[in-house]
Amino acid sequence: MNTYLSVPSLNIKELLRYQQKPEPFTPGETKFWTDPYIAKQLLKVHLDPAVDAASRPLNIINQSVDWLIRVLDLRINDKVLDLGCGPGLYTSCLAQQGLNVTGVDFSQNSITYAIQKAGEDGLKIDYRCLDYLHLKEEPIFDAVFLVFGDYCTFSPESRVKLLSNIKQALKPGGYFVLDVSTKFLRERVGLKKDWHLDQNGFWRQGKVLVLEQGFEYENDIFLDQYIIIEEYGKISVYRNWFQDYTPESIRSEIQANGFFVESFWSDLTGTPFQEKSEWIGVVTRKPSK
Repeated sequence: MNTYLSVPSLNIKELLRYQQKPEPFTPGETKFWTDPYIAKQLLKVHLDPAVDAASRPLNIINQSVDWLIRVLDLRINDKVLDLGCGPGLYTSCLAQQGLNVTGVDFSQNSITYAIQKAGEDGLKIDYRCLDYLHLKEEPIFDAVFLVFGDYCTFSPESRVKLLSNIKQALKPGGYFVLDVSTKFLRERVGLKKDWHLDQNGFWRQGKVLVLEQGFEYENDIFLDQYIIIEEYGKISVYRNWFQDYTPESIRSEIQANGFFVESFWSDLTGTPFQEKSEWIGVVTRKPSK
């Protein structure tokens, strides 16, 4: 039996306008993280061990936590802050190692799950539902983590604000660790160009038409755009922006905002940096004075 998507009021001119290449970091639908239905699908992706679209596999997370504790010489009860903590995969591992952990994420659904899971596991973790561009902390943390390329999704202006917030939250001499993508990841993944009908999938409950587009810009900026057309013609546009880096460009940006770059890696498990790495793990430090 054939299934048809009915779009009696589809505005073709509006659709064509959305398909035009937007200016870099033009926002799309603002309710991506707070939409109740999408939030549930995001949590499923985070927790699915067979999918690494939202979180890295648990064995890699465990390796990362072990390596970070060792390379940063973190001690029991040191205070660490995980930005974009999602459902608490890194924070749980950090807390199990005896660290004093705070997790921040914009998704209430993920934070609710993380709080419940910490309670079940007997872990004391301070979770907060917060946009970390609005983070206001006293300088109490020994380390701040921002993993899986979250830093790459922000506009240049937002990155400056984010770095200022992180610097404020760190003790003098505290560490900020992040990872950023490179052009070699983009070359492997490629630009999106696809359309498909979806029923009760990631974007909506019910039937929708999904148009996927990828755009490439100067200065290693990329966009993944998703145009969602609902059964009766409503159009929503979701945009995921990415700023890719080289060691030179991330060093320049980090140092311009008051951090020292201590080392580069090919990941956050301690793999030595290689020239054609898809990721750059960056260990930085706030000045001691």
